[in-house]
Amino acid sequence: MLEQLCSFAGASGDEGIVRDFIREQVKPYADEITEDTMGNLIVLKKGRKGEKKIMAAAHMDEVGFIIQEITDKGYLKFDMVGGIDSKILVSKRVYVGKDAVPGVIGIKAIHCQSKEEREGKIDYKRLYIDIGASSREAAEKKVSLGDYAVFAPKYLDLGENIVSKALDDRLGCFILMRLLQEEYDDDVYFCFTVQEEVGLRGARTAAYRIQPDYTVAVETTTCNDVYGSKEREYSTRYGAGAVLTLMDGSSISDKELITNLYRRAKERGIAVQYKTLARGGNDTGAMQTAAGGARSISLSLACKYLHSPVCMANKKDIEALYETTKLFLQEGCLR
Repeated sequence: MLEQLCSFAGASGDEGIVRDFIREQVKPYADEITEDTMGNLIVLKKGRKGEKKIMAAAHMDEVGFIIQEITDKGYLKFDMVGGIDSKILVSKRVYVGKDAVPGVIGIKAIHCQSKEEREGKIDYKRLYIDIGASSREAAEKKVSLGDYAVFAPKYLDLGENIVSKALDDRLGCFILMRLLQEEYDDDVYFCFTVQEEVGLRGARTAAYRIQPDYTVAVETTTCNDVYGSKEREYSTRYGAGAVLTLMDGSSISDKELITNLYRRAKERGIAVQYKTLARGGNDTGAMQTAAGGARSISLSLACKYLHSPVCMANKKDIEALYETTKLFLQEGCLR
């Protein structure tokens, strides 16, 4: 299921294929399914008591590119959709448009670069997508201005770990799809949101519509315990369990909820950790404010190499995030 989710092209604003797949998979477990005008998929699982409303969100979109120009020679110039480090782009394989036209991200060969070009910063404006077209006319038969492109999928199972594009946040979607098969006391709105990578836009509109009492974002987050990083710079630790965020760049989690969830998870033998650097952000910030101050927390998985074609996740961390989210939804953690 996760491999399928990651294989789909779904840059921000172009999540339709992902949404259609999720809708079909969750139908047997849903009490109500709606799609709002933004493109969010909202799946209601009615609770046994239904006294409170919980919104659990994971975003369907991934980082990618949008075609802004087709040159006379048939090269595709692009702009970024979401935050991508230009240094990782050279020589990466991509698929362009609804027909998944294969291409590669190219740059002038090192033999032909000036000293300044070789030693300078790699600005994405120096790059282009090559689909093998020899002219603008040939390229326009395959792609159009405004088409999206994403990294070409290649899912790898490395035993205890997995590698893929789009783990941010198809992994969260995968966990919510599994959690839809469980039972709850409260009404849970499982929201598969759009356009998170370009400003948390989908979650904001969904939360405004639902007006939940509580919200939780199920996400991936930066993992910096890699070669070359000092321990004091670690934001999370890979393989150390689900990540509970006290504060990041967009929100502050409800202190009572997050600390009680941490304690209860530990009591049940679920591996959990706190995020130690207040950086980044996710749908929690948008949900919290759009719902008029709903009590909110953020749960994540420590993921290496985010926003790249080789995001890496630990399987034990995935299970820990699933169990921690289920614990929150089923037991409330002193709500």
